[in-house]
Amino acid sequence: MESPATGRPSGRSPFASLKNSQFRWLYISNLAFFFAMMGQFVTRSWLAFEITDSAFALGMVNFAVAVPMLLVAPFGGVIADRVERRNLIVAGQVILLANEAAVLVLLIAGVLAFWHLLAVSFVMGCVFPFIMPARQAIVVNIVGKQGLVNAMALQMGAMNAARVVAPALAGFLIWAVGINWTYVVAIAFYLVALSTMSRVDRFWPEKVALPKSMFADIADGVRYVKGEAAVRTLLLFGLVPILLAMPFQSLLAVFAEDVWDVGSLGLGILNAAAGLGGLIGSGYVAIFGDTDRKLRLMMLSVLLFGSSLFLFAVSPLFVIGILFVLLADVFVGIFQTLNNTIIQVIFPDHVRGRVMSLLMMSFGLTPLGTVPIAALAEVMGAPFAVACASATLIVAAILFYLLSPSLRGIDATSREALEAEDGERLARPFPIAAAGG
Repeated sequence: MESPATGRPSGRSPFASLKNSQFRWLYISNLAFFFAMMGQFVTRSWLAFEITDSAFALGMVNFAVAVPMLLVAPFGGVIADRVERRNLIVAGQVILLANEAAVLVLLIAGVLAFWHLLAVSFVMGCVFPFIMPARQAIVVNIVGKQGLVNAMALQMGAMNAARVVAPALAGFLIWAVGINWTYVVAIAFYLVALSTMSRVDRFWPEKVALPKSMFADIADGVRYVKGEAAVRTLLLFGLVPILLAMPFQSLLAVFAEDVWDVGSLGLGILNAAAGLGGLIGSGYVAIFGDTDRKLRLMMLSVLLFGSSLFLFAVSPLFVIGILFVLLADVFVGIFQTLNNTIIQVIFPDHVRGRVMSLLMMSFGLTPLGTVPIAALAEVMGAPFAVACASATLIVAAILFYLLSPSLRGIDATSREALEAEDGERLARPFPIAAAGG
């Protein structure tokens, strides 16, 4: 049942947030959106290779998405802190829907060229940074900070489910019904995401005096992060696995081909195990993550992630490697969900979009970590490179804990933020939603 004062879910059910009708519509929209997006990554890559017969073309398509995401993300955060958030998400989804529909028209007309794929990938990279900060911010607007652990875990679970199922579904549809109908299915998912998002109420960010220019707003968000030790610490700590260990996934093909000789089928199994592990990790947080000792769980998960990854690297058999890649993604899923949740609990709503845009930019840094690990793998082999990265991760996490008072005090900081929200709720018992939503 929903709390009559706040509309937030009560109880500790793993699906507690879904009892909130507003979050339910948002969740369905996110799930459909992630399925469409993850599936289209595979579809676009397949099209690029079919058109060009070049592996380099695959990299160019991904590059066309990644670069604008990294550059536009700060502006997306500013907009999410200035305008009504539901309609911002809807507008972004309309653009992406039109983007995919344009490719379908070109396909049907038989005139699709490689530069068209680069163009639509670029558009997606520009639009995505406006959608995601607003999506993350509106979760807090709906469930409040008290319900955030469960809601974020369910959100991460939806993303991981899409990461496992959507690429396989896209590949099957291309084989079974062809590329045109695969695009039709993707557009149907985008339509579901758009229609369900329109059922969510409109939520405005807190009204505060903002600088006049967007660049000044970005600078204001950066100054906030610099001045808030707890937020800064969590953002930096979250980079540790992203830069040191998560790039191991780019080397899974090397393990499948050169280490265990299991080919493309084995690579698919490894990727599926990784996605399933992330789904299990976020599910664990949904059930058990709402605790006053989140730091202990976060530290334990990052250390177990590094240990599992080390054991994966030195595994002599493919079946053992499957187990440890699954465990590694279970633990990193727990860590990332908790890290993101605590960050959202701590900072105020008027900078939420800008801080979330910085968090999104940090995930765009994963390719930077891929370069040194790939270079080391080229010289010493993939097992040695991943083992070194995982050992470095464990040492870095321990040093981070020992040398950072802000990290060690993060549970107290989180409790203070939740108590402050409780006080605000008593003073103003109704959530802020735009009239007519």
